Formats: sequence, C-alpha cells, structure tokens
Amino acid sequence: MMNREILANRYEVQQQLGKKAGRRTFLATDLVTGKSVIVKLLAFSNDFEWDDLKLFEREAQTLKSLSHPHIPAYLDYFEVNSSRYKGFALVQTYIPAQTLEQYLQAGRKFTEIEVKEIAKAVLEILKYLHELNPPVVHRDIKPSNILLGERSGNSVGSVYLIDFGSVQTVLAAEGGTRTVVGTYGYMPQEQFGGRTVPASDLYSLGATLIYLVTGTNPADLPQKDFRIQFQQVANLSPNFAKWLEQITEPSLEKRFSTATQALRDLKQPQYADTFALTVGKPAGSKIQLTKNEEILEIIIPPVGFQSSMVFVGFFAIAWNSHILLWTIDVLSVPFPTNIPFALFSLPFWGVGFSMIYRIFSSLFGSTKIHIDSQQISVNYQLGKWTIPRRRSFSRENIDKLVYTPRYFTKDSDGDKTQVPAKLVIWAGVEKFEFDVNTFTIKSEAELEWLARELSDWLGIEITSP
Repeated sequence: MMNREILANRYEVQQQLGKKAGRRTFLATDLVTGKSVIVKLLAFSNDFEWDDLKLFEREAQTLKSLSHPHIPAYLDYFEVNSSRYKGFALVQTYIPAQTLEQYLQAGRKFTEIEVKEIAKAVLEILKYLHELNPPVVHRDIKPSNILLGERSGNSVGSVYLIDFGSVQTVLAAEGGTRTVVGTYGYMPQEQFGGRTVPASDLYSLGATLIYLVTGTNPADLPQKDFRIQFQQVANLSPNFAKWLEQITEPSLEKRFSTATQALRDLKQPQYADTFALTVGKPAGSKIQLTKNEEILEIIIPPVGFQSSMVFVGFFAIAWNSHILLWTIDVLSVPFPTNIPFALFSLPFWGVGFSMIYRIFSSLFGSTKIHIDSQQISVNYQLGKWTIPRRRSFSRENIDKLVYTPRYFTKDSDGDKTQVPAKLVIWAGVEKFEFDVNTFTIKSEAELEWLARELSDWLGIEITSP
C-alpha cells in the first residue's frame, strides 16, 4: 500500500495530496522527529523535461535560502531510487490549513474586510521575497497556493504562501533562457512574454483577490483593454475597488511597482479623504459620517422643527391636560379606593410623555453610531445630556444588513397605509433599527446612503427581507 512506502528510509508516506505530470505531493511522517511533513516528488517519466528538473532544483535552493514564518521551511532534498519512483524529492514543513481554492469550492464567501486582511498578509510575504538580494518572484500566486488557517477572534486566520515550483530570482530572469510559467487568469501580460518582475506577483495577487470578492475565476470574467471587469459582480467600497483596479493594471507603468507601495495604499487609501468621506451624501443632509480604516462613525443630528410637530404638540398638550385633570379627580377619591384608578392612568401618562419626548428629541436629540474593530455601539443624546440607552455588541457578530424600501400595505378596511423605509443592522440575534420618520432620518435617500456606506465599510452585502 502507498501509505506504507518509506522514502530515504525516513519519510513514511501517509497520503497523496496532489498529482500532475511527473510530479507528486505527499503528506508523510518524519520517522526521526515524528512530525508531519510535505514531500514533493519529481519523477522521471516519458514526458520528463530538463526544464522541470531545473525548476525543481531552483525551488529547493530558494526554499533553503528563505526564512519566513508564513512560508514552508526547507527540510531535506534527496534522490529517489525505489521500485515505485525514480527522481528527486524535496521535503518541507507541513502547514495544517486549507487553500483559498478549497474554501471557495466549499462555498465560503469572503467579506471585504476578510479579503483586505488576506491581501495585507500576502503583501507582507511578498515584501520579504521582493526585498531579498536578489529579489525572489513567486510567479504562480493563485487561490490554490495560498493557505488560510482557522479563524481566530477578529482575525480571518493565518495566511501562508506555498508552492515555489515556479519561483525565479530576478538575476536568473535577466540571464539565460526564460521559461513561461504561471496559471492562466492570474498571469499579467509581461509574464506571457517570459518577462517576470516583482510587480507580476502583485497582479497575480490582485487576480486572486478578485476571485475571492466575486466567487468567479478571473479567467471567466469579461475583459476590456486587458483589464478584468469585476466591478459589476462585486459589492466593494470605492477605495478598495480602485485599489484592485490598480494592482491588476495590465500596464506595468500604471500598476503598483512594489508590495510596500501596494500595502501602504491599501492601509491608507489615497483616492479620497478618509476622515470626512461623504461621497453620495444627499444634498442638504445634516447627517455626519466619518470613516477611515479603523472606525466608522455616524452622527444623526436633531431634525429640527417640522410643521407636523404643531399638531403633535397641540395633541400632546390636550392629551396630558385631560389625563392630569382626570388624575386629580381620581386622587381626590378617599384612599385606598383611588389606588386602582391611579394605576390605571399610568399607561396614558406613558403615551403622553412619549409624545413630548419625541418632540424634544426631534428638536434637541441626536444619535451616534460608532463601529470599530471591536464593537458597534449606539448612543443617544438630548442636548448636552447622554440618555442612558447605550447599546453595544461585538463587531464580529455583525453579519447582516437588511434594507426595506418604502412600501404600501392594506388594512382590514382595504385602505392603503404607507410603511416607511427601514434599515436593520443584525449582530447575531440583536439588531439596530433605523427608519425614515419625522423625528430622526428625514428622507429615504439618506437611509439608502447610510446603508451603502455601512455595506462598503463592513464588507457586507445589503439584502432584502
């Protein structure tokens, strides 16, 4: 049986992980250390080419020279001459994680925040590789060559770059023959011509991220002037969409030239003012929205005086005056007979005070929504006084944005009743509701704008009920 085969009298094969022309990848146990390892085998076969051996030896030499916690470490290299295989084997550390391709095939959806985390992690690895002397270019970055560990707290999980079988140093590219390697859909134009530079890896990373945000292989997406057209099928914030456009620029001159530059622009977008971004804000709206990479804050100020308040005010005065006179009459009844009547008046007082509170809140009340990496909180203020109704929940629990446009419904008499637009932020089983009314958000356009901004920043699609 295959899982009994022992290579170099040391590595006991447990299972085959991958197979392609002349190559095998095994999960094995190192009988000396007892640890799991990866054994990559290049076998001599009918379709064997010397270029394959050259790339295989280059992979071994490159891994041997690398030292990075998110790249598999070189362990061993030896010739194989067994009854089953003849060729060469490379042994490297085993990382217990799935590839992005496996997650995608299993139906996992990635939010914009998660995709950005993955992008930053891979860019940090590329920064290390590209700043070596000479620079090391991976040449085959794609979802199946990026591992993602289990989610940890607010982190998407540890990210690893694997399979250096196509690796090339810049010096090797400048001298000697050029070998075209890579995967269609993830290769920039210059790579098709056999020219590879560090920015080529950036394009491949961008194409990989486009796969994550669209769920479609970039080779299957339409192209215009060699640019991948992903915007129509991805719900992304404007800044991140522009960043993806730049990292996948067909022209080397217009693409990010270094991982450092791409990383800096991802962390601090240069496309807009990140401290008071109000793109798409309806004209005349007084709602304040502030956002950057760390926080999103929305302040809904008092709507001010509205003509409808006149009727509500007069009705509140009449209602409370009537309840006051009725309560005075009730309290004049001998004790304890008056107690049940007094208690009976409490709900009516509640309605009266709620009408007064709504008028005061529309004139002087404001709502502040604050979201950061840890939590979402909503605070209410009446003038200078904070109302003790603060609500907060863990940010990682925010999993759904539901927007309901204005619609009409019929009552039991067949009369139409308008139901105002509503936005609900779901955090697990808890929810925050905002709707269009006289006392907080004036218009449906404002609510739509807030829904879009929240969706962009959180990386969560807006859904309908």
